[in-house]
Amino acid sequence: MTKRELRKTYKAKRKALSENDIENLSLAISNQLLKLPIWTYSFYHIFLAIVELKEVNTDFILNILAGKDKNILISKSDFESGDMTHFLLTDNMSFKKNSYNIPEPVDGIEISTDKIDVIFIPLLAFDKKGNRIGYGKGFYDRFLTNCKPNTLKIGLSFFEAENEIIDVFEHDIKLDYCVTPKQIFQF
Repeated sequence: MTKRELRKTYKAKRKALSENDIENLSLAISNQLLKLPIWTYSFYHIFLAIVELKEVNTDFILNILAGKDKNILISKSDFESGDMTHFLLTDNMSFKKNSYNIPEPVDGIEISTDKIDVIFIPLLAFDKKGNRIGYGKGFYDRFLTNCKPNTLKIGLSFFEAENEIIDVFEHDIKLDYCVTPKQIFQF
């Protein structure tokens, strides 16, 4: 299928999930993540779920990271430039939803992209080659282009891999892993 077809299909699949489904599937993803050899790094970038779009609830992963005393980074998007700025999560950090309902830090300690070791990436769908589909705005493509080559890119998905996304572009950056409630894909 094409990216456009897959976006439509997976938005509908997500829409059909109940709040209970989302919690259970998100917890299962978190438990799968514990099996990965990624816990010796220092700086972890994670997204905060857009509840209205029924994204993976990352609260469980945040608890794991905090329990392991990791540096957790949350981004803020600039919709004019298409860039993301990353802030260290602190106890007194305040958040505000932007116009797309993405919870973002109001302010904080900015951390440069070159410090990031592991990135947990939201997505709608992915294929067995590690290609991913987001919402099509390109924020993560731009962000990942600026990361160190060895930064681990981990997609989080409620659903299993598609065989192939047929309209992948040369500039699309592949995942290293994608974690679903049932399994871990390594690319």
